[in-house]
Amino acid sequence: MDFAWTPEQLALKKSAITFAETLLKDNEAAREGVGTFPRDAWRRCAEYGIQGMAVPSSIPSGRGTDFLDAMLVMEGLGYGCRDNGLAFALNAQMWTVQLPIVHHGSEEQKRKYLPGMCDGSLIGAHAVTEPDAGSDAFSMRTRAQKCDGGYLLSGVKRYISLAPVADLILVFASIDPELGRWGITAFLVDRGSPGLQFGPEREKMGLRTVPMGDLTFDECFVPTANRLGAEGAGLRLSTTSLDWERCCILASQLGAMQRQLETACGYARTRKQFGQQIGKFQSVANRVVDMKLRLETSRLMLYQVAWLKREGRDAMMESAMLKLHLSECFLASSTDAIRVHGALGYMSENGVERDLRDAVGGTIYAGTSDIQRNVIAALLGL
Repeated sequence: MDFAWTPEQLALKKSAITFAETLLKDNEAAREGVGTFPRDAWRRCAEYGIQGMAVPSSIPSGRGTDFLDAMLVMEGLGYGCRDNGLAFALNAQMWTVQLPIVHHGSEEQKRKYLPGMCDGSLIGAHAVTEPDAGSDAFSMRTRAQKCDGGYLLSGVKRYISLAPVADLILVFASIDPELGRWGITAFLVDRGSPGLQFGPEREKMGLRTVPMGDLTFDECFVPTANRLGAEGAGLRLSTTSLDWERCCILASQLGAMQRQLETACGYARTRKQFGQQIGKFQSVANRVVDMKLRLETSRLMLYQVAWLKREGRDAMMESAMLKLHLSECFLASSTDAIRVHGALGYMSENGVERDLRDAVGGTIYAGTSDIQRNVIAALLGL
């Protein structure tokens, strides 16, 4: 495993940083303040080729980007753009909606949905979580009853990222409760489908620019042609896509942690109290050192998991450890960044506190820290 990136890869990351710093920063604070989804920024990302990275070049607007390269681009995006919600939303669509269609979709499904998601004209959401099925996602109650020509979906999905603006929903439902998780099946549901209802957008503590809402399915008809993969294949489809998603969402967090560190170092060198730079005080310096340590350990774990996934190797243990470690590190470093800046960091106008609010979500979405510990313990035979 060689972490010496090629000049071309480093140039790719630098290009992503420049793109984010120049074309994604307009009205960031205003958008975040009111929780507005940045459609213009979304379209700019598509024009740059972000959404197309998860799709083969044989598909219109697809880029067929090597996964390690895609991860570097998302790291650069997280560094160059303070809108963590935008990075989260992009990764959520790319790796949990687009990639499952790439791997499991029919040719008709690929032609119908992938070009639009790549060019930014379609937005896709991934719907698993329910009112009584959060961490225990596969105890879901949403049912898919067979009928003439397809299925009738009935149930409720909750806290679904991008749901309020989604044109396509990748929905997971059970075809038979007695089959347990082996009855979970995936369906592609278009926004205008009869029986599909959208709840109001939910307000959140952080990641405010990625809209989140609930979905209700009241005997929503889905044609057989819109089933994704075989009946009962939903469990494998969802868990596999989450590993890819975690790498790139966490890559964006890693980029944000690098930005945090540089900002904190710069402030600690220039802010003076008691006649000296505050970085000369051991308490302040120790916080910055801890931020650096978290950044570098997280970087190594992220690159290892991304390499394992690219090589087609099993990474269940490594992926769980990465999700646990990096998300908790981002939260801790976000707290330290505020403490280094003091009152200035606590003020919303400076943007330092925004990362903390966004980082809290990282310990919850895509598998909570507690669940990751459970997974790791089980894999250790405990």
